[in-house]
Amino acid sequence: MRTSTGARAGQYVALLAYLVFLAFPFLWLISTAFKSPRELGTLHPTWIPRHPTLANFRQAFDEQPLLHAALNSLLAALRAALIAVVIATPMAWVMARRRTLLARAATGWVVVSQAFPFVLVIIPLFLVLKNLRLIDSLAGLVLVYVVWSLPFALWMLVGYVRAVPAELEEAAAVDGAGKLRTLVSVTAPLLAPGIVATALFAFVTAWNEFFFALVLLKTPEKQTLPVVLTHFIGAEGVADLGPLAAAAFLATLPSLVVFALIQRRITGGMLTGAVKS
Repeated sequence: MRTSTGARAGQYVALLAYLVFLAFPFLWLISTAFKSPRELGTLHPTWIPRHPTLANFRQAFDEQPLLHAALNSLLAALRAALIAVVIATPMAWVMARRRTLLARAATGWVVVSQAFPFVLVIIPLFLVLKNLRLIDSLAGLVLVYVVWSLPFALWMLVGYVRAVPAELEEAAAVDGAGKLRTLVSVTAPLLAPGIVATALFAFVTAWNEFFFALVLLKTPEKQTLPVVLTHFIGAEGVADLGPLAAAAFLATLPSLVVFALIQRRITGGMLTGAVKS
């Protein structure tokens, strides 16, 4: 009993330490965003600002077009998430239900594609987009985001499809439903938690992505929010810390809000009672 209690206490301590480790950067970011320039330059920084101020937020909006950049990021992320889910859902269904050589090869491609770094693929992508005349356009950036997030989206949805009882699809086929009707009317509703989780992954990935947006977008009016955040760093590498922290804090809010709204659908299940005994 003592060993079990000590082990559980150790687990809670480890979990608490991990949560503190994860929360520290975000909490420090919030603290920095509300500090005055004088507090930011002190040799003895504090967790809680002595004189909280919104001046950093006002300065951030005055210096950079944050709202326009956030709109660009939002449009790119929403389009990429929607397109990735629409493409990945039927592909995942085929890969999960058809245990053929082609399906196994596609699964291997999904795993291998995750090993390619950004730097390795940026030149081929740049040349392809140049030939398609999609350089310096949000459409080209959305295309890149879809291609980049599709392998992981497939990997996620394949697992969800395999969790759906095949007997439901067989029953629909007996009733005369075709494959498309079965996918849309039977399988897809049961995949709602997986589809939501996949869309969230694609959205957050596109919202936070920096490297592709930096290389592919040159016009200031088309740049996304992560790229605009770099404008708070001067030519000599000196960061305007207060406005940068304020803008970075605002940039993290959409991801947190989206996750908070749909986290129940991610962790929940919709298969309970689906199979009648």
